Amino acid sequence: MNRRELFSSLTSSIKKKKESYIRPPYYEDESLFYSECEKCDGKCATVCKEEIIKIAGDKTPYIDFSKNGCTYCDECAHSCEYGVLVLENKKNINAKVVINKKKCYSWSGIMCFTCKDPCLDNAIDFQAMFMPVIDDSKCTACGFCINVCPAASIDIKVIE
Repeated sequence: MNRRELFSSLTSSIKKKKESYIRPPYYEDESLFYSECEKCDGKCATVCKEEIIKIAGDKTPYIDFSKNGCTYCDECAHSCEYGVLVLENKKNINAKVVINKKKCYSWSGIMCFTCKDPCLDNAIDFQAMFMPVIDDSKCTACGFCINVCPAASIDIKVIE
């Protein structure tokens, strides 16, 4: 194999990898997003009262926490006509919320409780008054803490 063939094979394998998305919390089989959502007009995004469901270029829904969080209201599941989002499959969002200690004001000694206030699940605990940590056993990855953080120190990562 020559150099050109090697680089060509490497770039083609990179292009084939599907992007990881944070999905609405009502699915069982992610492959249904790719086989069924192309038939749909994105109704789940239009019924989302928090306006966090967006439609990707491949017509699949994903969650964008940049402006709000998920209330688990079930509306996206009720609106899905193709069996991708089903109320019986309701679970926590497929993501993990993490506080970046280097960016967090509280971890730097500045009193800030901004992330704790919108957390309805009491999943953010403060150790020694200043050090917020996420209690994974309580966190539903709803995302309400993300956009309110003045230091943009809360990250969310897809669980695969």
